[in-house]
Amino acid sequence: MWQPAQRIKHSLPEGRWPTAAEAEASRLFSPIAIGPLRARQRTWVPAMVPWRATEDGFVTDDVIAWYRRFADGRPGVVVVEATGIRDIPSGPLLRIGHDRFLPGLVRLVDAVKEASQGETLVFIQIIDFLAIRRRPPRDKFFQRFLAITDAHRAALAALHGEPAWRQAAEPEVRVALAALTAEQLAAVLGDREREDLDHGYRERVTDLHLPHIRGLPQALPGLFADAAGRAVAAGFDGVELHYAHAYTMASFLSALNQRDDGYGGDREARVRLPLEVIAAARQRVGAGRVLGCRYLGDDVIAGGNRVEDAAWFGVRFAAAGLDYLSISKGGKFEDAKQPKVGWAAYPYTGESGYECMPTIYSDERGPFSRNVPLAGVIKRAVNAAGFATPVIAAGGIADFAQAEAALASGDADIIATARQALADPDWFLKARLGRGAEVRRCEYTNYCEALDQQHKQVTCKLWDRDALDERLVELAADGKRRLLAPGWRP
Repeated sequence: MWQPAQRIKHSLPEGRWPTAAEAEASRLFSPIAIGPLRARQRTWVPAMVPWRATEDGFVTDDVIAWYRRFADGRPGVVVVEATGIRDIPSGPLLRIGHDRFLPGLVRLVDAVKEASQGETLVFIQIIDFLAIRRRPPRDKFFQRFLAITDAHRAALAALHGEPAWRQAAEPEVRVALAALTAEQLAAVLGDREREDLDHGYRERVTDLHLPHIRGLPQALPGLFADAAGRAVAAGFDGVELHYAHAYTMASFLSALNQRDDGYGGDREARVRLPLEVIAAARQRVGAGRVLGCRYLGDDVIAGGNRVEDAAWFGVRFAAAGLDYLSISKGGKFEDAKQPKVGWAAYPYTGESGYECMPTIYSDERGPFSRNVPLAGVIKRAVNAAGFATPVIAAGGIADFAQAEAALASGDADIIATARQALADPDWFLKARLGRGAEVRRCEYTNYCEALDQQHKQVTCKLWDRDALDERLVELAADGKRRLLAPGWRP
């Protein structure tokens, strides 16, 4: 992962944990209305992909156990991982693109409700993503993947000073291109072709020469609406539209989206499809369930959106009737590091990825509550426009004191903690009971993120090697790590 030039190692903040009485009187553990429903507290486990589904996208016992373990801590809301809306292969990621996925999702909802004794609302995040391919070996790229054009023949003719290359057969051109140096290829291949070679092929929402990309505005509202309808049928309390990071809907919102069909260019055009998806999903979710979205407070890439754009979008989303706005940051492909041959680009390796999940090695600002101010700007804009839509802050919020401060300052209405919840799924309950000293605190080294990058089952270094011989402990595929944090009871 990218690291800031300063690379200062920060210690965990040493905030005081509340007594049980203080916790009961706190903002963090007070209830809040989210659309038509009421969360018992303002604690939130955001969507995290744990790599526990089947290769076909079905819920497994390990998926059930993962969410049941979070529910043991009784947070206000648990959001189930990014779940694909299309009925297409996507590896061990949950899917909701067909009714055959419903029985497993019903089991998941029931497990969360049972483990939390009905105290936790359970939402599901639904996502669309475009095609991405692994970085190819150089020889295969030129043998199979590169589409040979007359432009390549003309470039070879100019490079070698031999006009005959303009009529060369395709196999000859492939061999000649493969023999060129990197410097020579820079003059022969186009920008996208060089990226396909160096990083792997990746579709963009601006690839309007591809019919299925041009047709996204016609296809996506229905796909999201159908997925939302299935979520309701499965018993979820709410649906979260994934408008963040490197994926389709965030790419429509991005200032880099310069489509010329009315769905790109200025803000009004870029927000058009997201609003159409909201309208379609709301029809299927109905008035009795929650519909919200997660989107970016800052793209953190050259030419991308900044918080001023995000605030403007937040007002439009609130006006469209979303029940909450969950704010993230960065996590884009545009600045991702070059992957190894045979690996796909990972959108959390560049600066934008770092800002999404800041570590203890940071600049002078440090990683803790680093992204809370983004939520504050958006919340104030939404409130100033006359909306009370709850805004959720995330990003390195490491303890009760930081969470309470973000609420007290008016920067957020709800606090999301991903890595801290992974480190200790019971931290909400421990803090509520005045037993904060027993919280297992995340060290923000991003051990978990490194596992995610390799598509390995995500665990936490603070507990995944503990008591491996304990009865009924489920181990990861590598046989070296437990899959769930050890249990805790008051």
